[in-house]
Amino acid sequence: MQEKSLEQGYFGIGIQNGKTPENLGVLWRSAQNFGASFIFTIGNRYQKQACDTHKAVGAIPYFHYDTFQDFYNNLPKSALLVGVELTHEATWLEEFEHPRRCVYLLGAEDHGLSNEAIEKCHRIVKFKTPLSLNVSVAGSIVLYDRNTKGTVII
Repeated sequence: MQEKSLEQGYFGIGIQNGKTPENLGVLWRSAQNFGASFIFTIGNRYQKQACDTHKAVGAIPYFHYDTFQDFYNNLPKSALLVGVELTHEATWLEEFEHPRRCVYLLGAEDHGLSNEAIEKCHRIVKFKTPLSLNVSVAGSIVLYDRNTKGTVII
């Protein structure tokens, strides 16, 4: 089990309107491996999947929100909301400095994040790829990037 210190801050990761339960299971497994403090869904609920072989939902807190506004109203105090989305304004992940306390939000592959979510994000990151990535792959890359770079104290 990975130890965390208060100086490392905390982070959570989740999906808005996830398309398939399998993607959730894979992302939760990555979240557990990279030390996420919590996981969540907005819209579609998590259902137990064979791909969540580490049983992450039982190992770290899982939250569900029916709407984006419900989720946004319950963001942890002082946490920055970091969207993962292909927008012109987004920062390349390779150049991004991860906040000490943040919540990463991904959208489904077919629709991405809602306009409401994009407008409320404090930061947005994207990948240098010609096409969009599978949501669980994208989330895993963000978590790996955070893990390898460390965090910036804000």
